[in-house]
Order: sequence, then structure tokens, then C-alpha cells
Amino acid sequence: MAFRLFVPILAGATLRERLLACIGATIGIALTGMISGLAMGSGPLVAMLVAPMGASAVLLFAVPSSPLAQPWSIVGGNTISALVGVTVAHFVHDTVIASGLAVALAIAAMSFTRCLHPPGGAAALTGVIGGPAVAAAGFLFPFVPVALNSIVLVALGLLFHKLSRRNYPHVHVPVANGHGTADRPPAERVGFRPEDVDAALSALDETFDINRDDLERLLRQVELQAMVRSQRTLLCRDIMSRDVISVPETVLADEARTLLIDHNIRTLPVVDAEGRLTGAIGLRELTKATGTVGEVMSKASTALPDMPAMSLLPTLTDGRSHAAVIVDGGRHILGLITQTDLLAAAARVQLGGEAPLKAVA
Repeated sequence: MAFRLFVPILAGATLRERLLACIGATIGIALTGMISGLAMGSGPLVAMLVAPMGASAVLLFAVPSSPLAQPWSIVGGNTISALVGVTVAHFVHDTVIASGLAVALAIAAMSFTRCLHPPGGAAALTGVIGGPAVAAAGFLFPFVPVALNSIVLVALGLLFHKLSRRNYPHVHVPVANGHGTADRPPAERVGFRPEDVDAALSALDETFDINRDDLERLLRQVELQAMVRSQRTLLCRDIMSRDVISVPETVLADEARTLLIDHNIRTLPVVDAEGRLTGAIGLRELTKATGTVGEVMSKASTALPDMPAMSLLPTLTDGRSHAAVIVDGGRHILGLITQTDLLAAAARVQLGGEAPLKAVA
């Protein structure tokens, strides 16, 4: 139990993420210092890089999804806090009192301006006890070097995360209703509601380092994973249709439209000359199409035969996908699971049936 105090508690921290954080921090801090030094010149009283940037780099590169690590949090939090620190030092000459007051007021200022950033406390403290370089800079210190350092670091962070394919700035895009109505998406109409999340946060009476929308998204994923785990024995191969009607990329749109209507289906997989899946097409894509299906096809939703069938729920309830194509490692079509197939399987599971259902074409 005693050793639990030394166990990292950061959720989702993989070795790859930590290595990326180390590389990003190395590049970010080094280039920030170099660029700021070139912009400011050199001299005994010039601080080209302030210490709080090290803490900002930890947040920016190690936990880029944190609300505390977003661009405005870094630039605004450091700059405003440094300005608070310099202002307090100007009016309060007792270092001990000024130090405590600067950090406290910095927290208040960052909270009101929605840019809470932990290194901002260090920036405020630096404004009080920073020494000759800070004293010489005076009220210029919050802008040069603090704001300059922050802007350069954020710019480098944006570039680094883009190259490493990370989502930064971290923006939560809510799942939209694909039918253009005011209803919530199908997957969000059951289970807990947003007001339940708000009530739970209020009941816990604690502050968590996660965006409220991200928390809701995480909880819905937990629900899904728990359901998939409980129904892991029901696999895609158990409920998929095996006699799949597909079309080559070169087939004309009119012919594909006729196939959809004659067979009373909503999705046609599209294959290349070697029989590999390249896309899918439905009436939505064919409404005004005049050429071949290869010109208007959309990306196909796919799954492997040994995947839990219930893992397709997010795909088949997104308001756009009507079927998932089951493929092998070479993207050759093995089967198809429609919304009807999954609904029938879910009904059997709910009723406690043990035997796999025959797929509904």
C-alpha cells in the first residue's frame, strides 16, 4: 500500500506518449530559447528563457488534452500571472507578503480570464523574486520574455503535435445527429444524460483535470467497452450475412441504383479488379450520380470476423452508416452486418438467448 504513492496515476499514459513528450519538450524548449534569444539580443540582464516555460512544456507535450495545456491557457496564464507578479512587487515591498499575494492573485486572475495554467503561479512568483534581470525589465517582463516565450512555445507545440498526428489544440467535436434534426444521436438517447454528469461532478465537489465534454465521452466509451466485454462471445462472423452483393468500381450509377432497389438493401460494397474492398455506395451517393460508382463511392465501414459484434454499435448508430463490411487481412469481403442484423442480435442478447442468431439479410 505504501508504494501506491509512487505509482503514476495519469490515465492513458503509454510509453509512446511519454517518449513523444520527451522529444517534444527537448525541441520546444531548445528552440524557444534560441528564437527568443535572437529576438531579444543578449546581455547580463536579459532573460531569454524564463523557468516557468519548463513546466509549461510538461503540460504542452505530456498532457496536450488537458484544459490547462491549451494555447490560451499557456499564453494567457503565463503573461497575466507575470503581470500580476510585477504589479504586486511594485506596490508591496515585503518579499514574503508579496510572494504569497502574487500567487494568490494570479490564480484569481487566471480563473476569471479562463486561462488557468499551473506554471502561471511560477511566473507570478518570478515577477516578485526574479532578481536583477526581472527588476531591470520592470513592466516589460510579462511581455518580453514571458509572453514571447509562451507564444513561441505554443507555436512549436502546434507544429509538433500536427506532425505527430495528435489532436491539439484539444477541441471536442460533439457527435452530430446525421438527420439534421434537434434529437440527440441514437447512442446518446439511452443510459446517462449530460445532466447526470453535471450532478455527479457537483456531488463529488472536486476539480478534475479533464474537460467536462471529454469526461462524458469517456464515460460513454466505458459503457460500450463494458457491454462489448460482457458479450465478447458473440462475434461478427456469427451474425454476418455471407452472400454479399457487391459491385466493381466501373459499374454505372444507374445499374448500382437498380441493384439496391431490386434487393431492398441500403449499402453496396465496391471492389476493385482484384476483388478487394475499396468503398461503399448507397442511395445517398447515387441520388444525382451519372458516372461510375467509383467516382462517387464513400469510405466503407469495416470490421474483422473475430471482432465482438457489439463493437459495431458506434458505427451502425452514427446516423450515416447502414452496414459494416466484414473483411479479411487482404480486404476481401467475407460478409456484411447491417443495422437489422445487429438489432436482432442485441434483442436476443437482451432476452437471454444463448445460440447465435442467423443473420438477417
